[in-house]
Parts: sequence; structure tokens; C-alpha cells
Amino acid sequence: MEHTEHLEHTETPKDMKSQIWKTFWILFAFTIVDIVLYFILLPYQNMMKNWVFIILGIVKAYYIVGIFMHMKFERKSLMYMIVLPMAFVVFLVALMLNEGDFTNLLRWIK
Repeated sequence: MEHTEHLEHTETPKDMKSQIWKTFWILFAFTIVDIVLYFILLPYQNMMKNWVFIILGIVKAYYIVGIFMHMKFERKSLMYMIVLPMAFVVFLVALMLNEGDFTNLLRWIK
């Protein structure tokens, strides 16, 4: 009796070189936006500034992991096994930023 297992796998595109260059230019644009926003928001100290940079970092990490590390072309179970723990880490960082902001606010009140 032959047992064959169906594995879900996405094929790598034929034009991977152009896909890498496209991703490079997208990351380059996000980095320029990141740097410009940093200098514009430099004098301000608020949570919105932190959230902007966290979201830009997550978007850039998506492109880096998806294309350069070929995660976009792996099985869904492997993708979830790597992405879900990172989502919890990002959630933990967001909670720590929120708690730090609240603690800072309490210090100013006293």
C-alpha cells in the first residue's frame, strides 16, 4: 500500500531576480520614508511616534522574510510556526511600550 502525502508548496517564480530587485526598491523606499519621518518627528515624544516606527519595521520585515529568506514560497504550516511566535513578541513589545508610557505619565503627575 502506497502512502503519498500531499504537501502544500508554492513554486518559486521564474523571474526571481526581478522579484528581488522589486523588493529591494520597495524596502529602499520604506527606509527613506522611515528616515524622513524620524527627523520630522524627532522633537516629539509620544506613543504615536513609536507606533509609526513599529508598523514600518513590521512591513519591512515582511518583505525581507518573504522574499529574501524565501518564506513566501514555503508551506503554510512552517510559515505559521515562525510567524505566530513573532506576532506574540511584537504584542509583548507593544504592551511594554504602553506600560512604559503609563508609568512615565504617573511620574509626571506626582
